[in-house]
Amino acid sequence: MPELPEVEVTRLSLTHRIEGARVRAARLGKPLRWPLGVTPDSLRGAVVGPLLRRGKYLWMPLQQGAEQGAGGLLLHLGMSGSLRFEPTLPPPGPHDHFELETDRGTLRLTDPRRFGAVVWSPGLDRAPAATLLARLGVEPLERAFSASVLHEALRGRRVAIKQALLAGDVVVGVGNIYCSEALFEAGIDPETPAQQLGPERCERLFRAVQDVLRRALAAGGSTLRDFRDAHGMGGAFQSQASVYDRAGLPCLRCTTPIRRIVQGQRATYFCPVCQRR
Repeated sequence: MPELPEVEVTRLSLTHRIEGARVRAARLGKPLRWPLGVTPDSLRGAVVGPLLRRGKYLWMPLQQGAEQGAGGLLLHLGMSGSLRFEPTLPPPGPHDHFELETDRGTLRLTDPRRFGAVVWSPGLDRAPAATLLARLGVEPLERAFSASVLHEALRGRRVAIKQALLAGDVVVGVGNIYCSEALFEAGIDPETPAQQLGPERCERLFRAVQDVLRRALAAGGSTLRDFRDAHGMGGAFQSQASVYDRAGLPCLRCTTPIRRIVQGQRATYFCPVCQRR
């Protein structure tokens, strides 16, 4: 958390309001995962371009004039971060670690656990942005993702399918909640070795991943603790979950109690009857 739906919801709630804004000042709080890479004063006067998303990263282009050229900020919300953009905001608190003041309002990154990041890069195709994005898998809601692509990527992978999806190098942004939900929808046991999924089950999983993510986007993502979009609104997908965080409760299909196990230090929820190896 936040995963692809939450980051995309943030982008959608922010981009049309901040695009074209001119930066007046930038301020740093406590250190985040990586340093900004430039002095905050160097961002003054830049104009914000249209926001893009790659996996769980947001790219905010900043045009700094013909002589200075262009670049941008690569933002990551970490495990507990959220962005807020308003004409006026209250004074920053202990968990507010980056602010970008513009002529339209202030963008603030709040991150209680400080695993998030705001990093300057001269371009998406240049370091450090290119380095950070280099190993990301295919976008799950774009045309490049398909059942055949998924099947080919899983060949030879002995790791459990849940962990293969979470790794992010096969398909990007399918986080813990959405992995559990997609595997339930596809009827696949989360401990199934990834390489054992044939074309038919990869087709079911491909469709389930897309369906779950689209429903999560429509619900504004999931808010378990901290996530809010740029308007300050929480998501509602968690209330629609079929298995996630429902350990001991009856399966919505067969009434068997939902089980909880731990995979790679992450909680996994599944139905032992509806999901098969």
